Amino acid sequence: VYAVAVLGENKVVSGSYDKAVKVWDVAAGRCLQTMQGHSDYVYAVAVLGENKVVSGSYDKTVKVWDVAAGRCLQTMQGHSDYVYAVAVL
Repeated sequence: VYAVAVLGENKVVSGSYDKAVKVWDVAAGRCLQTMQGHSDYVYAVAVLGENKVVSGSYDKTVKVWDVAAGRCLQTMQGHSDYVYAVAVL
């Protein structure tokens, strides 16, 4: 696991070597959802509101995810190297 962010009460989101973005129930210690779409390691995650997450990857993309639907809303391309960090302003 490369990155973790607090998603809400008793939930966190993680990004990992397995190329997935996962939502976890902290109290139960179990995975609630796995979102696939990156073609390389997910190195960064940030929460973008109640049901949206942003991820950055070694595949040189930034993705916006709808956590409730479990799908990618947008893929942003243009970096010439790995995306190591994402932040929400």
